[in-house]
Amino acid sequence: MTILCVRFQLPPMYEAEAALPGLLGLLEEFTPVVEALPPDGALADLRGAERYFGRSAVELASVIRVRALALYGVDCVIGAGPGPMLARVALRAARPGLTCEVPEDGVREFLAEKPVAALPGVGTATARTLCEYGLDTLGRVAAAPLSTLQRLIGARVGRELHEKANGIDRGRVVPNAVSRSLAAERPFQRDELDPDRHRRALLSAAGELGARLRALEKVCRTLTLTVRYADRSSTTRSRTLKEPTAHSAALTRAAYGLYEALGLQRARVRAIVLRAEALGPAEEASYQLTFDPTDDKLRRIEEVTDRVRAKFGPGAVIPGALAA
Repeated sequence: MTILCVRFQLPPMYEAEAALPGLLGLLEEFTPVVEALPPDGALADLRGAERYFGRSAVELASVIRVRALALYGVDCVIGAGPGPMLARVALRAARPGLTCEVPEDGVREFLAEKPVAALPGVGTATARTLCEYGLDTLGRVAAAPLSTLQRLIGARVGRELHEKANGIDRGRVVPNAVSRSLAAERPFQRDELDPDRHRRALLSAAGELGARLRALEKVCRTLTLTVRYADRSSTTRSRTLKEPTAHSAALTRAAYGLYEALGLQRARVRAIVLRAEALGPAEEASYQLTFDPTDDKLRRIEEVTDRVRAKFGPGAVIPGALAA
């Protein structure tokens, strides 16, 4: 057990972007091999730390949890596994105060009953395709012929999924990785059940991300939504966009799609975090031309509002839905 995947349970009043560096420093007291997973997580490779401290990774996880509480007042959820992918899967089954570990000699058994969507990188569309053919658990995916998976979801993706379902984890922790993402967090003053308020938070966050991306002359390829609940649990979903974009309207549509796919029923939501990932230079991006005059009009309006906000502040122009 050498890899920890840590998610810090930041209270709503915390600014995630500001708090994460200090918490990463806490992990770096145990190992220099730490990879940030913004806005509130990290991977830590403890192979050297296990030998140095004479403790297992799970025992070190307990120490990390205690120090995070004592120094920052922040609890954390921790998953442990032989590799980064397995540690991420374990994190989904972990709870505050209890580290979930994937035993090195029982990886396939640990994965067997879990749904295919439990694997990092398996999106809604891929999971739906596999479930239509009865491959709804990782055990069934692992037992399926590789050629069958490749016919269903493609050669490369099918091979990678088959390996992961069989417990083969080729990932590694990349220390001091440069963050290629931007995040916008919208905490609620109280646990919020109203879907309309959730959507307003998404509209605000998507607008902020779009403005920041355009100011940096960047576009994003992936949008990730994290919803934090009153019981300190959270749900994270990602979607690869049809084309790289910094267009606020496109980001908002993708954010709404991610939210609706969760199918929340009167969920008590504490905060919503929207993250633009896989950033790249806007000048190298291309987008599909359209004959829709509405799209061109929205982009021209966006250019004007960006200039107004740059001169008079970010609150100078806001969507009408946020004015109430």
